[in-house]
Amino acid sequence: MPSAELCVIFNPTAGKHRGKRRLEQIRRSWGTHVDFRPTQHAGHAIELAEQAAREGFAVVAAAGGDGTAHEVLNGLMRVGDPAVQFTIIPIGSANDYAFSLGLGQKEIPPKRHVDVGLVRALNGESVYFGCCLGMGLNGFVTREARRIRRLQGVFLYGLATLRAMMYHYQTPHVTFRIDDEPPWTVPTLLLSVLLGKREGGFLMAPKAEVDDGWLDFVHAADLSRWEIAQFLPRLAMFGPPEVYPKIRQGRCRRVKLHSEMPLIVHADGEFFCVPEDGIQDLEIEILPGVLPVANLAFV
Repeated sequence: MPSAELCVIFNPTAGKHRGKRRLEQIRRSWGTHVDFRPTQHAGHAIELAEQAAREGFAVVAAAGGDGTAHEVLNGLMRVGDPAVQFTIIPIGSANDYAFSLGLGQKEIPPKRHVDVGLVRALNGESVYFGCCLGMGLNGFVTREARRIRRLQGVFLYGLATLRAMMYHYQTPHVTFRIDDEPPWTVPTLLLSVLLGKREGGFLMAPKAEVDDGWLDFVHAADLSRWEIAQFLPRLAMFGPPEVYPKIRQGRCRRVKLHSEMPLIVHADGEFFCVPEDGIQDLEIEILPGVLPVANLAFV
């Protein structure tokens, strides 16, 4: 057993380097009960989380943004030890997953089990996600967001959306099968599949709950650039319109899809595939209640 109870896996560059003070406060508050482990490269947090779980830490925390949280979650899911709890110290650019988990709120229990999503491709590639998965325009938004400096949150992803809309607008035909419904083929601007409420700072699924056993999905067909621009302010505060001819929303436990064009897909803001990979088929499913989460009081 480790001498410390809490392992904090942190990204030294998270939040444009603005998280250092927060981590120092936690170090002073927790003293010898915390072990800090910095990430050194992309994917390193997966390795560190897997190692921490096998060492027997009671809680493994991701200190950073959604990317760090995504990697730590995947490391813990590889081990699958129900005695190891996950939590987030949000010091990133969007912090969508921490927001959706309600961490720090008194009405959230100190320990609970939440759902996890899993996406697979036909080539055998797979990854877990905790908050959201985005396909199509949403994937291009993620690509553009990585090229923008200084901005954070909804301002960062709002500008990235405008850039993606300008340079990467496309609506390929995609065939979907939602649970056991008959397949349907439709022009597709984007698909969001969410366990949490937000994606890129936008409130894509305001009624979603991380522990209800359901995936919430939002599908946009061939929205025009003007329609997209009109919806951005609404998405920041209220979510998609409940009734709109080119938008379909619902809940499900499994999505299968085939695209006529290679896909660009992010999971929690990290790329699962880009068009150069040539992936055109995906299966997305929910794993109910598999992740124990700690709601700790961090300074």
